[in-house]
Amino acid sequence: MKINTIVNRFILKELIPPFLMNMGFFMFVFLMREILEITNMVVNYRVNLGVFLLMIFYSMPYFLVYIIPMSVMMSVLLTFLRMSADNEIVALKSGGVSLYHMLAPVMLFAAAGCVVTVFMAGYGMPWGRYSYEQLAMEVAQSNFNIGLKERRFIDSFDDVMIYVNEVDMKTRKMKGVFIEDSRGEGPGRTVVAPEGHLFEGDEPDIFMIRLYRGIISQGRPGNKTVHATRFNTYDIRLDLKSAGSGAGSRSKDEKEMRLGEMLDYLNTAKEHGKKYHSVHLEFHRKFSIPFACIALALLAMPLGIRTVTARKSAGLGIGLVCFLLYYLILSGAMVLGESGMYHPAPLLWFPNIAIGGLGLYLLVKAANDSPTALSAVFGKLRGVIMRLIPEKKQSNTPGDPGRAGKGPQP
Repeated sequence: MKINTIVNRFILKELIPPFLMNMGFFMFVFLMREILEITNMVVNYRVNLGVFLLMIFYSMPYFLVYIIPMSVMMSVLLTFLRMSADNEIVALKSGGVSLYHMLAPVMLFAAAGCVVTVFMAGYGMPWGRYSYEQLAMEVAQSNFNIGLKERRFIDSFDDVMIYVNEVDMKTRKMKGVFIEDSRGEGPGRTVVAPEGHLFEGDEPDIFMIRLYRGIISQGRPGNKTVHATRFNTYDIRLDLKSAGSGAGSRSKDEKEMRLGEMLDYLNTAKEHGKKYHSVHLEFHRKFSIPFACIALALLAMPLGIRTVTARKSAGLGIGLVCFLLYYLILSGAMVLGESGMYHPAPLLWFPNIAIGGLGLYLLVKAANDSPTALSAVFGKLRGVIMRLIPEKKQSNTPGDPGRAGKGPQP
């Protein structure tokens, strides 16, 4: 089975255009949420275009980890769907080319996608996430309003935790403010106020939060008591320079670690706590998700061959359903793995084994031209998808039952 044959080169060439189209489509869909948030920064806070493009660029590796396997599956499905509709599969079989021979370029294409996804998951995603947070911190230093989010705990400042229930970015008024201030010697202070106001200080990179009609609670460890003080106005000084230095010196989380850093942490960790399980889970996920390129491609090939009468729109729906099934199984495995009760390896590799095993089963049946129990299921699924397509468009399909009994169309 040589990969440099005419048939294999033809299949590889056919796989590339739908792969690129699916990459562009899914990338646009995944980046829509990020683009809306970044556009809000550009419009409301006058962030320049260069920063906008950098934020998009830093966000791409995270999305590519999921987009590449999905695009590989859809390109294989659409390619073999087209070849089946044009009777090219029948012609190849008549010429003595088996489906197993056609599998070689598909697996080579999927393996290339797997390698690229491993690189993105192991190195691209940690670099992009860390660079994005550093850039966001630099932007926040020039305008603290950007970093002030509703209903989020903000721990960017040294020894200061801020929580705001509601904030008006135009008037800088805040409601439901909670601040944990541990700066200085002695026990920390907890400040709670129903209202507050944010304004710039008298020095660059200094912001002030003025709170109204609140309470300051401060514990006394010696006699195990808490001292509470009411106030009408209370000012808290925030230094954005310390926030930037704190972000650079903090420890990386599991999504910011590269493969080497993860291995070092797993080998040197003394306690197997929550972070250890998170790092262990993320380490296996960096390999299991890229391997989905091979498992999904193995499933997409027989699906494209068997859905002969379906059009690309129906094949697209079947492919999305299959990827959704894979993602649901993976999400369930992630939930179980985060608890630390089960080893992450069998949990995260089970979706690939299940999808790949199903694809191998369908491929053997398709190669032997044998019916399967799943044919009725996919037939019903295809029928549902076809009914969602407007009837006017269906009449353009050759062999459509809607054209039976009608004369030739102009």
